Amino acid sequence: MSIEQKPKIIAIVGQTASGKSDIAVDIALFIKKNLKKFNTNGAEIISADSRQIYKNFDIGANKITKKEMRGVKHWLLDVASPRKRFSVSQYQKFSKKAIEHIIKEKKIPIICGGTGFYIDALIYETQFPKVKPNLKLREQLEKMDTEELFKILKNKDPKRAKNIDSKNKRRLIRAVEINILTGKPIDNLKKESKFKTLWLGLSVKNSVLLKERISKRLEKRLKNGLVEEVKKLHQKYGLSWAKLESFGLEYKFTAQFLENKITKEEMKESIISESVKYAKRQMTWFKRNSSINWTNSKKEILNLTNKFLN
Repeated sequence: MSIEQKPKIIAIVGQTASGKSDIAVDIALFIKKNLKKFNTNGAEIISADSRQIYKNFDIGANKITKKEMRGVKHWLLDVASPRKRFSVSQYQKFSKKAIEHIIKEKKIPIICGGTGFYIDALIYETQFPKVKPNLKLREQLEKMDTEELFKILKNKDPKRAKNIDSKNKRRLIRAVEINILTGKPIDNLKKESKFKTLWLGLSVKNSVLLKERISKRLEKRLKNGLVEEVKKLHQKYGLSWAKLESFGLEYKFTAQFLENKITKEEMKESIISESVKYAKRQMTWFKRNSSINWTNSKKEILNLTNKFLN
């Protein structure tokens, strides 16, 4: 299939707190205003966030609200139970179906998120080994701390280590488990994709500004009921503290606060510092992709979109 024949999709990637969700909606509405010009029926957004897929994970996962969607349909939100493991291969399967539906409706799919592993798995159709959980091996891995697990993964599969939350024990165990049971890293990404993709990247280059944005966002989440949400997930939906901690960042440290393991101030400091580290890991992953157009200018983004769809 030639590049001209491939279906067009737009991928909006980048760091946490860089404003990806708002830009994705802006692009979708821009396309809606120019249906005849772009010969399309509109655009719909597919979330590529590893925590927004879970039901009732709203405030901590910074899930877009109905009001913020501004009438644009979003996919891959609230599709999984947090009681069950949702793998990247499942995300790939769900999101491929969403893309097929959107293209069938003669609309433009917009992939939006900061989980680079998910985005690449979708666009490049990474092949994942079908590995069932090994309880005996997991028991051994559970005894290790996150630093030990990350060291093993970094040694065995450095590419996967670049985009994993090094403090997320649940994901580290699964990644190491797959590697040990298959004896090899996850397949390298294919260079070719069946899509013609416009890559748009948003970043916060100034580290002071990044920390400031993350701090302000956390204050907003706390005001909107982050602590109450985590408490509800534990009490009403039956998620153990250990399970909540396994989701990392806001959920991990808020759970530790509710367990009286840390103070509220320590909770806030930990969320901010770990979020900054996560943002840096995101940039390490995305910088490997030379096709990404890095810009924070809405005008430039819409110009690139216009050029791409014409």
